[in-house]
Amino acid sequence: MKRIVCLLTILLLAAGICGAAAAEDSLQNIKKRGVLRAGVKDLTPSFALADIKTGEISGYDVDFVRAIARRLDVRLEITPFSGEENERISFLTEGKVDIVAATMTITREREKLIDFSHPYFVTAQKFLVHKDTVQRLSDLKNKQIGTVDQTTSVENLRKALPSASIVLFTGYVPAFLSLQNRQIFAVSTDEAILAGILAKSDKDVFEIPKVSISREPYGLGVRKGQTSFLRFVNQALLEMEHSGEAKRIFDKWFGPESSAPLERTFRITAK
Repeated sequence: MKRIVCLLTILLLAAGICGAAAAEDSLQNIKKRGVLRAGVKDLTPSFALADIKTGEISGYDVDFVRAIARRLDVRLEITPFSGEENERISFLTEGKVDIVAATMTITREREKLIDFSHPYFVTAQKFLVHKDTVQRLSDLKNKQIGTVDQTTSVENLRKALPSASIVLFTGYVPAFLSLQNRQIFAVSTDEAILAGILAKSDKDVFEIPKVSISREPYGLGVRKGQTSFLRFVNQALLEMEHSGEAKRIFDKWFGPESSAPLERTFRITAK
């Protein structure tokens, strides 16, 4: 019996070592494959949006994973998805992609399932409304507020506005259409996403009031245990900040001359 227990212990330890080695080899596997597979939300203005005519996906998130692929000296392969919580996580855990860049806030719950890079973008949750309807948070009490299902925005709204009626959507486009038709009073999510939506709408009709309910640090997601790859990604992000490349990407999509201007209130630093 003792021999059987010892044998099982050895086998389990061996399996654990092999599993850890396989995880550690992820960086080499990407280099050997010659392709970095990145998952992005292709319906998120300024972060990752597909061109209607060409189908090409571009945005802040795309530029960051492209910069990482360049440092790996591999080709970038973009995989679009809707951005639902389960999909973003499952694309990683099932091995469909190597990295996810999808406006994903770093939370303790998500860190139980995947690993995150240093924050590469920081924003706050705000509201998109018809002009002159909201001056303070109390103006949103007992109102119908739309947001996307399975996101951190839902829980933030429940905490900040318990009297509000939260209307869940599958994406920001249908949420905004509902706001346009006055079926809901406001759309709430991260300011950077709202700014991208506002840039493509009528600024004489809609606005983002100076009312926020949370701080949202975004991280690039990788599978658990990919220590070498995560270390490479983090080092790349720090190098991009130091060289000014990170700020240039920000200015391209959110700078004063962009369609969705925002103030860069953060720097990329180690967690």
